[in-house]
Amino acid sequence: MRCPTTRACFVSIRSFSSSNLLPALAGHEPNDLLNEVRLLSSRGQLHQALSLFYNSSPQLHSLQTYATLFHECARHGYLQQGLRLHHFMLAHFSSCTSDLFVTNHLINMYSKCGYLQYAHQLFDAMPKRNVVSWTALVSGYAQCGRGVESFRLFSDMLAERDCRPNDFAFTSVLSSCDYLCGKQLHALVLKMGLGASVYVTNSLITMYSKGYKVEEAWTLFKSLSCWSQVSWNSMIAGFQLAKLGMHAIGVFVKMHHEGIGFNRATLLSVFSSLCVSNGIDINLGLKFCFQVYCLSVKTGFISEVEVATAFMKAYSELGGDVSEFYHLFLETSCQDIIFWTSMITALAEPDPAKAFFLYRQLLQEGLTPDLYTFSIVLKACAGFVTEQHALAIHSQVIKAGFEDETVLRNALIHAYARCGSIALSKKVFEEMGCRDLVSWNSMLKAYGLHGKAKEALQLFPQMDLKPDTATFVALLSACSHSGMVGEGLRIFDSMFKDHGIIPQLDHYACMVDILGRAGRIVEAEELIRRMPMEPDSVVWSALLGSCRKHGETQLAKTAVSKLKQMEPENSLGYVQMSNIYSSGGRFNEAGTIRKEMDGSGVRKEPGLSWIEVGNQVHELASGGRHHPQREAICTKLQGLIGQLKEIGYVPEIRLALHDIEEEHKQEQLFHHSEKMALVFAVMNEGKLHGGGNVIRIMKNIRICIDCHNFMKLASGFLQKEIIVRDSNRFHHFKDNICSCNDYW
Repeated sequence: MRCPTTRACFVSIRSFSSSNLLPALAGHEPNDLLNEVRLLSSRGQLHQALSLFYNSSPQLHSLQTYATLFHECARHGYLQQGLRLHHFMLAHFSSCTSDLFVTNHLINMYSKCGYLQYAHQLFDAMPKRNVVSWTALVSGYAQCGRGVESFRLFSDMLAERDCRPNDFAFTSVLSSCDYLCGKQLHALVLKMGLGASVYVTNSLITMYSKGYKVEEAWTLFKSLSCWSQVSWNSMIAGFQLAKLGMHAIGVFVKMHHEGIGFNRATLLSVFSSLCVSNGIDINLGLKFCFQVYCLSVKTGFISEVEVATAFMKAYSELGGDVSEFYHLFLETSCQDIIFWTSMITALAEPDPAKAFFLYRQLLQEGLTPDLYTFSIVLKACAGFVTEQHALAIHSQVIKAGFEDETVLRNALIHAYARCGSIALSKKVFEEMGCRDLVSWNSMLKAYGLHGKAKEALQLFPQMDLKPDTATFVALLSACSHSGMVGEGLRIFDSMFKDHGIIPQLDHYACMVDILGRAGRIVEAEELIRRMPMEPDSVVWSALLGSCRKHGETQLAKTAVSKLKQMEPENSLGYVQMSNIYSSGGRFNEAGTIRKEMDGSGVRKEPGLSWIEVGNQVHELASGGRHHPQREAICTKLQGLIGQLKEIGYVPEIRLALHDIEEEHKQEQLFHHSEKMALVFAVMNEGKLHGGGNVIRIMKNIRICIDCHNFMKLASGFLQKEIIVRDSNRFHHFKDNICSCNDYW
């Protein structure tokens, strides 16, 4: 099926064919057409330029005109238009195929558009190449995240006689290579006398920063004789990546004092640095955040959605009140769709209900949502219990004429999957006429989230695009959730061997999880030791979860120690270690861990569940605390527990936290929030969406073993499908069976 954007292009070309420009060019020279094409292109009117070109006499078509149009297609990412122009050239100007100048532009266009296979074919068929030919392809591989191929191609370029790489070739290959390859390139830069190039040095700073070698980046930065804006931006971004927020702020302050102007990229890095996890003091951070905000207003950058969004995210993470956002922006002149979209973006993840409320208020103000607004609102919809909000926005997207927009279809796939409807995600995906990499990755991730690893692995070979790092995170996560150890190992090994992608922290975390869940904890530990980078908290959390599942106390202590160092405010290590001791009957040790946690001022996140009844979301805590119908819920729950015991329900009391009587342990388990939510749903069956045949529950932490067993039996007894979304995945309970096959 032809991509919608392509259809739009052809319609535009046909509608423009009656333009008055054609008679004006009659009898003129090729340069007249070239100048007119350049003028239209400079105004952003590429469709009109192409229409003019196609409807002019072939005698006016020159190499320079073809090159200009290929360049514009590359600049705008118009692959379909570029393909059509290339085919037209082959049919009407076959002598162009051997022209070095035009072929270089073709390689550049296909590379920029991600069509690397064809770009490489053209490159291989060239009778003669120059540095532009090599650099265009090196840059293409780098921009598509294929650092290994980019580096290999650059190495081949060095072997070519009379083909000395220029600044741009170095900056391109450095943008995607890893630390070890980057070090080799740095040595070559010095050997070739390019160390004084500010462009190459900026790329080296970025390379070292991405490789978490910020000290080397800082040394290189200080060695510069003069700094460009890009130099400052690269260093600020480097400190931000290394979570050294105060250092990033210090560089920005010095940059401002030096009189160096900042831009959008500067502000995005500075605002991203302003969060507690980057070592920022809250009070100092709030003060500095407001000062940078004032600079953003003064320079007009606050009117850009990304900058406004970055500011509000930083402000909220530092404890700023959302109501203050409203008053701050009312005092500025940017009360338009950008203002509202920025507000919604800041709330989309932390508070989806408020984000959706603001969207409705936006409509009441008479503003028209744009594509970006819809995509953010759909992101907020992903945080709801049911798919009702996503369905409502979907209908508005269609009404607004955005139905074929790939970005919005991707957002719908994500929203429906997160709301528990994998069927709707699949429907949107299958109806797409034009899919990009995000489309494929979103669908793969959706399958994994719902425990459908086989479907994910069947979909992967159908991809018509080069996979990226996110693709393999989705595949490995799917294997982890389904216990497919062999497939996971095969996919992990194929990343570099078959696709040239170097595994990153997320991939190693998935592999530790895959091996650990399967009981191969020694192999998981060995993998951590062999990692080429320092393991982060996600890796250690994965190992700790495996230790909890299989009772590996000693290794769990190591993982907990690492987690305490990295995230001292996180309760996960304390809670998991306490659970490991409790399940082994070592209640004294479990109590000691709890006392240590209390003494450190660390608080465990309370277990909460949400259920939507009658278009209202109800929050239930353990024991039904604060809910107005607590007594009725507890009474109904006791009755259901008794009925389930008659058909085989046995409370799982191993994880009870104290050495107390069994009866009291059972009472602790009976009042978990997801059980309360289930009973509340049954009590209000007539008000549930879909007639109550499906009960959807969302939980903020991982579902426990006892609640998992309870939900299985309840699904059969109540003759309903129960869908529970916990912090890790979805569980679909039906007819006494869970979709996870008890592997989670």
